[in-house]
Amino acid sequence: MTLTRRHVLAGSIAAPALLKFSSAQAATTLKISHQFPGSNGKDGDFRDILCHRFAQELAAKSSGEMAAQVYAGSSLMKVNSQVSSLRKGALDMSLVPISYAGGEMPEVNIGLMPALVSSYKQGLAWKQAAVGKEFSKFLNDKGIMIVTWIWQAGGVASRSAPLVNPEDAKGMKIRGGSREMDLMLQAAGAAVLSLPSNELYAAMQTGACDAGLTSSTSLISFKLEEIAKHLTTGRGKSYWYMLEPLIISKSVFDALPKKQQDLIMEVGEGLEAYGRDAAMADDEAVAKIYEKAGAKIHDLDETIVEKWRKIARETAWNDYAGKNSGSAKLLQLAEAVPA
Repeated sequence: MTLTRRHVLAGSIAAPALLKFSSAQAATTLKISHQFPGSNGKDGDFRDILCHRFAQELAAKSSGEMAAQVYAGSSLMKVNSQVSSLRKGALDMSLVPISYAGGEMPEVNIGLMPALVSSYKQGLAWKQAAVGKEFSKFLNDKGIMIVTWIWQAGGVASRSAPLVNPEDAKGMKIRGGSREMDLMLQAAGAAVLSLPSNELYAAMQTGACDAGLTSSTSLISFKLEEIAKHLTTGRGKSYWYMLEPLIISKSVFDALPKKQQDLIMEVGEGLEAYGRDAAMADDEAVAKIYEKAGAKIHDLDETIVEKWRKIARETAWNDYAGKNSGSAKLLQLAEAVPA
């Protein structure tokens, strides 16, 4: 059976309506913040659904001793405040593109390094590989722990001209999503914009941005098909793979009993297959949505990806490795993970 966005999401919401708990009903209630649109419990942004599933399973498996409240659409705090708040223990959990914290921790930009990861299989292999263990240790030392590893492929929505080959970028104003992505785009002749994905619609609508690179799910959830005339998909081949994990504050985690710590990690790991399948389903769904809206659809092949990879190696990869010895080691370990 062909896997679709609706099949993945509907099949994953077999539990009853979302549970809500007050502090009187649960000994421990965790707050989860993210920037993405809220779902209706059956369809919508899979990242919000994943967070609600985490809350449901946590409550069920703890027999009500634990609960989680999900705050979608930056309703609890602004996007760029989340990681620093986690590090301070001022926020419990978040599902966030890890590269958003690159300003305070440049090492995390490896989570959106152009053309470094070339498949979901390769990205998800990080967890058990040396790069994943090194990256987890780095984050732990900075006060953050990964609960659920989530990788997403991405594409490009553009207002007028397509962005497929590097030569297409010349003269365009493009949102890349990370410093490293921006370095590659600049080398290709683009002017770059730094803004979170939930601000892309307004930037493209006003003409401040010609094209935006983001995950397939965000391309759907933020309704950029209403503006875009062209879509370059992330299905099959992409130079844009992003690590967007569900994470928890280490100080919050450390304060919990061992039984609750183990349960959080068990539930989080159990959602990784769902996250992979939902992301892959959105890679296919986004093309259908944009095509229906009248956009022209473009797919990448390995020859095109290799053109971008060559630029990325000479710019983004070298810049990242030159930041410090930790970054250089992470990049070396990441390159050792088979594609």
